Amino acid sequence: MNDIRRTILWVIFGFSMVLLWDQWQVYNGQKATFFPATTQSAKAPAAATSAPAASASSVPVSPSTASAVPAVPGSAPGAAPGAVPAGAPSPAAAATRERVVVNTDVLALTFDSEGGTLVHSAFTRFKDMANTDAGFVLLDESTNRVYVAQTGLIASGTGGTFPTHKTLMTVVPGERSLKDGQNELQVKFESADLGGVKLVKTYTLKRGSYDIAVRHDVINTGSAPVAPQLYMQLVRDGNKPPGESSFYSTFTGPAIYTEAKKYQKVEFKDIENNKVDVEKQATNGYVAMVQHYFAAAWILADGLKRDLFLRKVDANLYAVGLITPLDSIAPGATKTIDSRLFVGPQEEKKLEALAPGLELVKDYGWLTILAKPLYWLLDKLHGFLLNWGWSIVALVLLLKIAFYWLNAKAYASMAKMKAINPKIMEMRERLKDKPQEMQQAMMKIYREEKVNPMGGCFPIMVQIPVFIALYWVLLSSVEMRNAPWVLWIHDLSAPDPFFILPVLMTLTTMLQTALNPAPPDPMQAKLMWFMPLIFSVMFFFFPAGLVLYWITNNILSIAQQWVINTRMGVPPQFNLPKFR
Repeated sequence: MNDIRRTILWVIFGFSMVLLWDQWQVYNGQKATFFPATTQSAKAPAAATSAPAASASSVPVSPSTASAVPAVPGSAPGAAPGAVPAGAPSPAAAATRERVVVNTDVLALTFDSEGGTLVHSAFTRFKDMANTDAGFVLLDESTNRVYVAQTGLIASGTGGTFPTHKTLMTVVPGERSLKDGQNELQVKFESADLGGVKLVKTYTLKRGSYDIAVRHDVINTGSAPVAPQLYMQLVRDGNKPPGESSFYSTFTGPAIYTEAKKYQKVEFKDIENNKVDVEKQATNGYVAMVQHYFAAAWILADGLKRDLFLRKVDANLYAVGLITPLDSIAPGATKTIDSRLFVGPQEEKKLEALAPGLELVKDYGWLTILAKPLYWLLDKLHGFLLNWGWSIVALVLLLKIAFYWLNAKAYASMAKMKAINPKIMEMRERLKDKPQEMQQAMMKIYREEKVNPMGGCFPIMVQIPVFIALYWVLLSSVEMRNAPWVLWIHDLSAPDPFFILPVLMTLTTMLQTALNPAPPDPMQAKLMWFMPLIFSVMFFFFPAGLVLYWITNNILSIAQQWVINTRMGVPPQFNLPKFR
C-alpha cells in the first residue's frame, strides 16, 4: 500500500513539475502551453497628419546620459525631453502620404512616404507557418504588430529642426519590381526643405540579397553651415513571435555589437527596468532586433563615430538604434552617409560575409565555440546529402563514432553493474533493516568486483556539452524551416503533425532505460522510469528535426550498448519497472 501511495505521489510530483514549468514560461514573458493567455497587442502608431506632433513614443534620444536627457535644441514647444523634433513638410511641398511596394526575387517590401520608413517585409523563400501560401512577415505595422526601420535627422548643439521619420517625403518615380536580367533597383524619397536642410534617402536592393544599401544625402539649402546628426533605429513591440513554442526558449529582443564588448543582447524587461549596461559609444559594429530564425540590423561603416541607444518608447514598444554626427555642411554642399539595413533570415555564412560579428545574431549562447564547428559539419553533410533530415542523422552518427570509446567505457561499466546486480539485491534484502551494514557491504562488493558505480556517468557527462550544442544548432538554424525530410515530415522546424516521431522517441527512451541496470533502491528505480516519461512529454511540441536527432542518438546508443553487453558475456535483458 505504501508503494502505491508513493507511486501516486510521484505521478502528482511529475505533473506538478510540468505545470510549474508552464508557469515559469509565463513568468519569463513567454506564451503558456497548457493555459495560454491572450497576447498583448502592440499599439499601432497613430495616423499621420500633415504636421505630426513631436512624440517621445516613437523617436530616439541621445544615449550620452543615463538619467535626465536634455531637450534637443530646436524641438517643438511641448516636445518630450530628448525627443526628435517633428518633421513637417513646407507648405510649398505638395507631397501626399503613400505606401510603396517593392519586390525582388527574395523580398517583398513596403515603404511609407512618411519618413521613407520601411514598414513591412515578407520573404518569398520562407513561408508563414499559419499560411503556407504567403511569405513569412518580419517587419510589420498593423493593429497587432509594430516592427519598423526608421531614420532621420536631429539637431546638434547648433539647433535647428530637420527632416525626421515623421516628415512627409516625396517618392521619386522608378521601377518597383526586379525584372529578369536586372540585378538591382532603387527606391528614393526626398524631403522638402526643412530648417535649411533637405534629406534624400535612397534604398538599393540587389538580386538574391537581404541587405539593403541605404544612402542618406543631406543637402544644406540654407545660407549658413549646419551640422545635424543622423539617427537609424529599429522600433518593435515587446511580444514574442506568434506561434513560438514555450517548451524551448529562444531570444527575442534588441542586440548591440561592438569590437570592444562584442555581442550584447538585452531583454525587453531590462530596458523597461532601466537595467541596461551596454557600450554607449563606438566607431564600429551594428544594432539589431533579433528573434527566432530572423533578424533586422542597421550596419554603419567602421570608423564613423556613433552613439548607441536602447529605450522603451511606449507601453509595449522598444527601440534600438544609433546616432552619428555629421561634419559641418557648408551652404549648398551635400554630405552623404552610406549604411546597410539587413532584413532577413539568420543564414550563418551570409551573415559572416556582411559584417564582423553579424553571424552572432544566430545565438548559440555559451556553447558557441562547440556549436559553430557542428553547424559547419552539418552544412558540409547537407552539401553532399542534399536533405537536412538525413544530414542530421549522418551528423549524429559521426558524433557517436567520434565518442565510441568513451561510450564503450560507460556501457562496459553499466554491464558490470548489471552482472553484480543480483548479488546487490540479495544483500539489500538481507540487510534491509541495517542500513549502515548494508552500505558497508555494498562498498565491499564494489571493491571485490572492481566496479565503479560512477564509471558509467563520467564518459557520458563529457559528451553532454557537445550534444547540447548540437541541440542549439538544430533549434537555431533557419535552414530547417520548411525543410522536408521523408513522407509526412514536410517541415523539420515544426512539430510532427501526427506525433509519430515523439512516440518513437518515447519508446526508444523507455527501451534504453530498460537496458540500463536497475538502481538497487526501489524508489530510485521507479523515478528512473517516471522522469523519461515526463521528459518525453515536451518532445511532442518540439520541432521534428530536434526529435529526429534524439531518436537517432537513442537508437545508436541502444545498438552500442547491446553489442558491448553481449561481448562482455552479460546478455541484454530488460529491467522492467515494478510498481508495487
